[in-house]
Amino acid sequence: MAYKIGEECISCGACASECPVSCISEGDGIYVIDEATCVDCGSCASVCPVEAPKQA
Repeated sequence: MAYKIGEECISCGACASECPVSCISEGDGIYVIDEATCVDCGSCASVCPVEAPKQA
């Protein structure tokens, strides 16, 4: 199950630099995860200061 970034996102970019498959990109005000590419590793969630990435 892929991760999804919630509205708590503060657009700091910490998650994008940690993603091993580069499936996180800057969206409209928050970062977004390409669910088709996400490998459900949890790296994004472990570095997020506001706990925005959650399992979908």
